[in-house]
Amino acid sequence: MSAQEPPSHGAAIKAGGFTLKTGEESARLEMECPHQNGLLYMVPGDRSWVCEDELRPAHVLAGFFGEIAELDDARIREAMNRWGLYYRPRPLAAADDSENGNG
Repeated sequence: MSAQEPPSHGAAIKAGGFTLKTGEESARLEMECPHQNGLLYMVPGDRSWVCEDELRPAHVLAGFFGEIAELDDARIREAMNRWGLYYRPRPLAAADDSENGNG
């Protein structure tokens, strides 16, 4: 599947130089400051199709960074360190509720 522009009537969230636009089966994350400008597309893929459209961006990014972190590659660690980017997976909310006797 290729990246498709979300419809203009899709949801948009703006904060901190980020604009997240969601549409049917796709989302895009605009990242802009005076020094950098980029666009990240998120569409259903082998591991992201399970999530509904509006939650797919979180699913895609958390899954991607989790997989990148598991690679344990020095070049990736060095690049992340240079950019001040760190990723830590957390337990799912349902797992938290079960541990606290709420599940």
